[in-house]
Amino acid sequence: MLTPLLLLLVSGYAVAQIPLPQPPFMPQGASAGAVASSGGSVPNPQWSSLLGNLLYFYEAQRSGKLPATNRVTWRNDSALSDGQDVKLDLTGGYYDAGDYIKCTFPLSFSLMSVCWGATDFGKGYDLANQTPYLDDMLRWGLDWLMKVHPTNNTLFVQIADGNLDNAYWGGDQNIPEPRTSYQINATSPGTDAAAGAAAAFAACSNLYQNRVFSNSYSGPATLQNSSYASLLLQHAQQLYTFATSTTKTEYQTSVPQAGVAYASSGYGDELALAALFLSLATNSSSLYQEAESYYSQYNLSGYQGVFNWDTKTPGIPVLSAQIVQTNPSFGNISVWQTEAEAYFDGVVYGGGNGYTTAGGLLYYPGDSDAASLNPALNAAMLLNRYIPLASTETRKQDYYNFAMGQVDYALGSNPMSVPYIVGANPNSPQNPHSALASGGNNISDINNDPPQEAYVLYGAVVGGPDKYDRYFDIRGDWPETEPAVDYNAPMLTLAAMYTLNDTSDPFYTSLQAGTYDSKRPQGMPCDDAYQDGCAGPQLSRTGKIAIGVVVGLAGVIIFSLVGWWAWVVYRGGYDPFY
Repeated sequence: MLTPLLLLLVSGYAVAQIPLPQPPFMPQGASAGAVASSGGSVPNPQWSSLLGNLLYFYEAQRSGKLPATNRVTWRNDSALSDGQDVKLDLTGGYYDAGDYIKCTFPLSFSLMSVCWGATDFGKGYDLANQTPYLDDMLRWGLDWLMKVHPTNNTLFVQIADGNLDNAYWGGDQNIPEPRTSYQINATSPGTDAAAGAAAAFAACSNLYQNRVFSNSYSGPATLQNSSYASLLLQHAQQLYTFATSTTKTEYQTSVPQAGVAYASSGYGDELALAALFLSLATNSSSLYQEAESYYSQYNLSGYQGVFNWDTKTPGIPVLSAQIVQTNPSFGNISVWQTEAEAYFDGVVYGGGNGYTTAGGLLYYPGDSDAASLNPALNAAMLLNRYIPLASTETRKQDYYNFAMGQVDYALGSNPMSVPYIVGANPNSPQNPHSALASGGNNISDINNDPPQEAYVLYGAVVGGPDKYDRYFDIRGDWPETEPAVDYNAPMLTLAAMYTLNDTSDPFYTSLQAGTYDSKRPQGMPCDDAYQDGCAGPQLSRTGKIAIGVVVGLAGVIIFSLVGWWAWVVYRGGYDPFY
């Protein structure tokens, strides 16, 4: 049970927050992303700006009563009655994607990912002067996670019914009610959700406690606050106990409504990850050994799939190796190098569950069919984190090159010439699937009402292209155009790393306005939102012109040869039956 003092602390900011810059950072507009910087120095201003935009997106996704420091002028206070059905204040937090539900499971993953990344490459935030906004973004999420964990064995996993929410398309002033609060508890448990939240709290406690893995990384962002770190650790320990002491089950078994959008496929990975982050937080070899036992017990070795909000398995060998490098007495790093490299070799050299599209995107059939960029960017993030630990120089270079290729693809080096981050460049997506930003309220015609998105959702990473590298930029095509809090998470870590190390601009600065328009595919997509284009891929306008030219030239050549043959035969100079 939380003490009265801790409950008081949770009611507001637990401890002093880093003051936000004045004047505040604001996105510069898409046209600024088509202008190359002078380059040659760190931090590169374009990478710094991108990092700021990626954090700005989270501010646009805020729920609850907005603070006086709110930078997104078109957002309003919203969902101020959340939790009233259970007589608690569950306002705040983030809307998960393009709608208005709040989901603990993917948010926990997102916060864990960002805190882990800010522990490894945190000095990138410092260099870009974005650490205050990182602190602000994390606290908005973590303070809400503390609200939805009011007692040791209670965790609210979703606010609002997904089906009711999906039937609404409009702004943040008329969100439909009732907004039901769904919980797991001792009698209706959810091992994965409890352990996932424990991992988030522990990872972020490590960041705020300024714990470091080794000198192989830049070190944490400068936001150390021991009081806040201790509070986060307490929640982590309580939730880990909740996860391990109750009946083991996926959380949607207890809360079927949560399975509509974010059904979990298992809980062994969350248990292992939570134990690892807690072992670092408490310097506990026994917790580290518990993580090892989960890895074995749940047969996680040999997994070749994605790393995302549901399946965290690929991150376990990486984090284990980082911890052993920091505390050699905990175990044998070579064991985890073997595990990690079996996975990464499958990604980079082939043999894993994914493949590389013709345009160069890492693609996992099934998992990449909606939000194709997310698996690729998560892989790039893990690769860059693991590179200092790789066993050979060849792997270090190959892993780096592959990861850079995925980042460049996401930033515009792709067949569509689209940087898949809203507002980064004139060729960025113009129609993200966002009820908040669209400005429309006609759910039967969201593509055309209004014709142009009312607000620019700066910094939002959208779902991404299809397996043919096509991107249609249709507002209703949520598999390609919807943003989400977990989509931005890996790009934040990658942008912080590049801010720290790269003097050259992001790829999109080389793309001038109108490039995407010349390559935009005709017709409709083929995915869970639309089946109109399922007859096969359609070529872009440029592609059709190119094919037309080739076919036309081939026709001219064939016609000429036939004419020549007939003339020769007519003149008697050639006997075709000779």
